[in-house]
Amino acid sequence: MRLRHRFTFVVLLTAALSTQAATTITRGPYLQLPTPTSLVIRWRTDVTEASVVRYGLDPKELTLTAKAEGIGTEHIVNLPKLQPGTRYFYVPITGNDKPVTATASEDAAPKGLISSFVTPPVPGPAKPTRVWVLGDPGTKSAEQSDVRDGYYKFTGDRATDLWLLLGDNAYPEGTDSDYQKAIFEMYPKTLRTSPLWPALGNHDAKSANSVTQSGVYYDIFTLPTLGQVGGVPSGTEAYYSFDHANIHFICLDSHDSDRSAEGAMAQWLRADLAATTRDWIVAFFHHPTYTKGTHDSDQDSDSAGRMNDMRATILPILEAGGVDLVVTGHSHVYERSYFIDGHYGKSSTWDPAFIKQPGDGRPAGKGAYTKPRTRTAHAGEVSVVTGSAGHAGPKSVPLGHPAMFVSLNEIGSSVLDIDALKLDFTFLNEKGEIRDSFTILKQ
Repeated sequence: MRLRHRFTFVVLLTAALSTQAATTITRGPYLQLPTPTSLVIRWRTDVTEASVVRYGLDPKELTLTAKAEGIGTEHIVNLPKLQPGTRYFYVPITGNDKPVTATASEDAAPKGLISSFVTPPVPGPAKPTRVWVLGDPGTKSAEQSDVRDGYYKFTGDRATDLWLLLGDNAYPEGTDSDYQKAIFEMYPKTLRTSPLWPALGNHDAKSANSVTQSGVYYDIFTLPTLGQVGGVPSGTEAYYSFDHANIHFICLDSHDSDRSAEGAMAQWLRADLAATTRDWIVAFFHHPTYTKGTHDSDQDSDSAGRMNDMRATILPILEAGGVDLVVTGHSHVYERSYFIDGHYGKSSTWDPAFIKQPGDGRPAGKGAYTKPRTRTAHAGEVSVVTGSAGHAGPKSVPLGHPAMFVSLNEIGSSVLDIDALKLDFTFLNEKGEIRDSFTILKQ
């Protein structure tokens, strides 16, 4: 009798195991920490599994395998010994060597989760680069998806080489579930094919802490602390830099980190600017130096003075280091400055003398802005607030900061194209229509 019961139990257990659902990816895959010779792939599964990626140069022959130690539901796998500027195909697999199943939609995981990426080029030589820039996107709203689709319509078959999040990436409090809906379920196609570089915003900081580098933001992103992607090691994921072709990107933490002139971030920034030899310097962070949108950079009480600090303390360091473009969010509008330098006070202290070159910066208009190729302190830059990738401000938004050449209260995202010594910046609305653009040429 006991043998019969034992036999029945074994049969039922075997049947249950054989019908058990396959491992499912619930987040990602998404690309982090890209270098010309390595890249990190992250994803989350619904059950505990080994972390394994199969990859190769041909989607039909994924002959290479990379693994991480241990098992879990959060998977972080580094792909080493890659070739620069090369397309690789990849697929996460389970510990029993079976590809994981699709997530919620075909778009999230086409063709059995086989995706591809192109490694960055060797730093230094120029290579045409497209960057998608989203400020304050994470509203989980129809406006956010419309802005996304507008960019997809605009870029078409042109690949996105990398993309930037300017903070307030996931409303309202930057929790794990906020990020799941606002980022991972909103941009699956771009996440699995283009490396993502984020900045911390005030809403993200509700569930994260830069001093301890803990919380959701720091848990879900893998960012350079040791100069792995170029630049001077920052020792923190709160602020960092990286190179792509002939461009040097600098991400600053305008919310949590010390913003004083002698603080660790400012000291690191001076060293990083002095060390780079790239043709272009692009800085991005959350709190704008100038705005009259849903936030007012003139108000000491607005954002606890963070905008004042970034303008009065950090911007002079950037301009002394030869910055070309400063991109921020926080204010849910689009504002683009003149080609300027030296304005560190409130709007009441504005003077046209701060304009280094007049005009609209448009080749088809009054001409592109120009700069010497050799790094020159205080040669001028454009500051852009593009914080409406998730929603725009109310109709009562005043706009009209005197440093701004263009001010628009409408939803949209921005596109940065750099090709050799030419920089093009474009603001798109949710229909993919160009609402503003300018060009900077290095001579």
